Amino acid sequence: MEKKEIEEYIKKLQQFEKDMTDDGNEIDNNFIDDLDKLLKNLTTDIESSYGSHTLKIPVRFKKLNNGALTPRYSKKDDAGMDLTITSIVSETKTDVTYGFGIAVEIPKGYVGLLFPRSSVRKYDLSLTNSVGVIDSGYRGEIQATFKKINWLKGESSEKYNVGDRAAQMIIIPYPEIEFIETDNLNSTERGDSGFGSSGL
Repeated sequence: MEKKEIEEYIKKLQQFEKDMTDDGNEIDNNFIDDLDKLLKNLTTDIESSYGSHTLKIPVRFKKLNNGALTPRYSKKDDAGMDLTITSIVSETKTDVTYGFGIAVEIPKGYVGLLFPRSSVRKYDLSLTNSVGVIDSGYRGEIQATFKKINWLKGESSEKYNVGDRAAQMIIIPYPEIEFIETDNLNSTERGDSGFGSSGL
């Protein structure tokens, strides 16, 4: 957006504020509709100028070896950042642990979630803890352990190699929860119906 366009939006918003504070001016549906339209236009102009993902959270990280790569988005609107294997930390007949060669300083109030990439379907592997949780206080190497699916059948499992992208990390904010014990919970249509309550 050009400076002139921004200034025009500011003037219009200031006029809305003046209309709200002036004695005798009634806040009716037309006023609300006009304000809503202005705010929607402003949002559209901002997104077209800067993109819808304008909020960027800086996250510090450290490369632990020369082969380490910066986590990166594969495509523009991806949620997960790909992690590249720099080492095989350990391997047994049942599982293999990969190191990604980086340590991350996740901001307080955020958590890193580690998922397998969709490419895992081409391998005989399954992430052992389904989703890895990287707390903001952790400063060690980011690693992932995969279970070898074929070992029970006595067969070898095709697996990732050093240099492959094997996991993706999503960093999101989370609320701090305070549990409050009570004798009664609000009633809902579902109630205490569990598995299969919505049908097959």
